[in-house]
Amino acid sequence: MPLQNRVDPFGELIATPARGLFLGNRGGRFHRDDQTLGKRRWASRQWICCVLSFKNRHHPVWQRGYTALFFLDEATALAAGHRPCFECRRADANAFAQKWAQAKNCEIPYAPDMDLVLQAERLDGRAKRTHDMMIDDLPDGAFVTLNSAPDIAYAIRGAHLLRWSETGYVEKIVRPRGMANVLTPPSIVGVLAAGYRPQWHSSANW
Repeated sequence: MPLQNRVDPFGELIATPARGLFLGNRGGRFHRDDQTLGKRRWASRQWICCVLSFKNRHHPVWQRGYTALFFLDEATALAAGHRPCFECRRADANAFAQKWAQAKNCEIPYAPDMDLVLQAERLDGRAKRTHDMMIDDLPDGAFVTLNSAPDIAYAIRGAHLLRWSETGYVEKIVRPRGMANVLTPPSIVGVLAAGYRPQWHSSANW
């Protein structure tokens, strides 16, 4: 039985045997001793996206340590509100912080500064916070839902939207015009618009 440790673009944790390209966590442990979840979905504001393997470290999943989570790809992690880890993905994390500064016209931020902003942008109480934006203005890698299908997540990819699934991107449609319900936090949308390039699952290469 798979654990409920896969993150979707809505930030929800689902159980699936499908594999992902990235590991991550939400600042510590929030799973129970029987490897199930209670009401909590994070331990702190430090929501990060990590590589699957780093310095031959071995972390038993959902035992005594932090609650390990997994993502289809980096675009999915960003939509859920996770940022690159400064330990195992230092080059990516530095690039992310630089693009954050460029987008906001500010000094390069420290990780806790970004975490504070992202916590407010990704959560509405315990629920996912979404943001209305013009779909024409959104950069590649941002995730949206459409009014006609509010439960389906699509990733922006050029002139198209890619429909997300736990195993990969399964449908490509023409990017519509008008307003969209954006899942990716606005600060991360700004980072993407400033030129940060997330790592995609191979199914995104239509």
